[in-house]
Order: sequence, then C-alpha cells, then structure tokens
Amino acid sequence: MPPTAATTKQALLDAARGEFAEHGIAGARVDRIAARAGVNKERIYGYFGNKEKLFDAVMKSALDELAEVASLPGNDPVEYVGKVFDHYVRHPDLLRLLMWEALHRRPANLPEQQWRVDRCRAKVASLAEHLDREPSAEVGRTVVSLIGLAMMPMAMPQLAELVGVRMDSPESTARMREHVTAFARTALESGTSGT
Repeated sequence: MPPTAATTKQALLDAARGEFAEHGIAGARVDRIAARAGVNKERIYGYFGNKEKLFDAVMKSALDELAEVASLPGNDPVEYVGKVFDHYVRHPDLLRLLMWEALHRRPANLPEQQWRVDRCRAKVASLAEHLDREPSAEVGRTVVSLIGLAMMPMAMPQLAELVGVRMDSPESTARMREHVTAFARTALESGTSGT
C-alpha cells in the first residue's frame, strides 16, 4: 500500500529533524533527508518549498511538542522549569535546532513570528498573573531566565564538565534537575529573579 501524503510529510519532518540537528540549516542536505525518509527529494520541494521552509516546519513541530509538555509557567513556575529541563534531556535535538537557528540568523523575522510572539507573551502573562504583577519586560526577563536555567546544563555540557558536573547517569541528571528547580524556587521566593 503506497504511503499517504501525511505519512510521507511526517517521514520527511522526522528525517529532517535529525539532519538539521546534526548539521544545521546550511550543512543539511536534502538528498540525505530524502534518503532517511525513504522518499524522492522532489517531495521536499513539493510539500515544503525549500530547505529553509522545511527547517521552519521542523522547528514549529518541535516547539509544539515542548508546549504540550510545559504549557505556562504561571501554573507552577518551579515545575515549569523542571518540565522544560526534562524535555531537553529527552530531546537534545531541540536544543541543537534552537542553537542552529540562532547561528543561522536570517534577515527577516523568524518563521511563524506572530505564533511565537503570542506564545511567548502568554508565558509572560501567565507568570505575571502568578506573581500578582502586570506583564512587563521585567517579568519577561524572569521567563527568559527560567527557560535558560532549564536548558543551560544540556546546551553547554562542556562547561558543566569543566566545573565538575556530569550528567552521565539518571542519578546525576536527577540531581541537576533538583538543583535547577531549587535554584528557581529560591530566586522566585527571594525576589532575586527581578520580580
């Protein structure tokens, strides 16, 4: 039975996610993506238009997955940090995709810019409500700090190792999670988070 268009498109997204995470936007090759997906590379152009638009679709899919796991920080900001941390542990490719996107600065707005703006502003509003404050740049900085706290150990593992921190076992990863959530709790409770 021949694959459906949805199946083929999903196979391309899955293959592209791995290729982009490994090689970035510039280094990724459509022929390798097509080979990984087991389809003709013309399908990439047919479904997505070009390699950059395929990358954009991969990013939207990956960020949608993260949003499903860690919705809004205002419900419980400390647990939000823990959930984001857990997601990055399970999906290190998302961190790599985010870093490749940052390195591959494009002159125009980010793809799905308004969707991203709306989602990020919802996080700021959610945390502001939890803190009994108005949404502001100050609360936005706190959201950025909480997300950074959750991602940094996986984004810069070489730095962690230089200071003697390893995350090479479930136990050491759990200790790091406990640390980042405790750090977030202390910062939020003491007001050192800027709020």
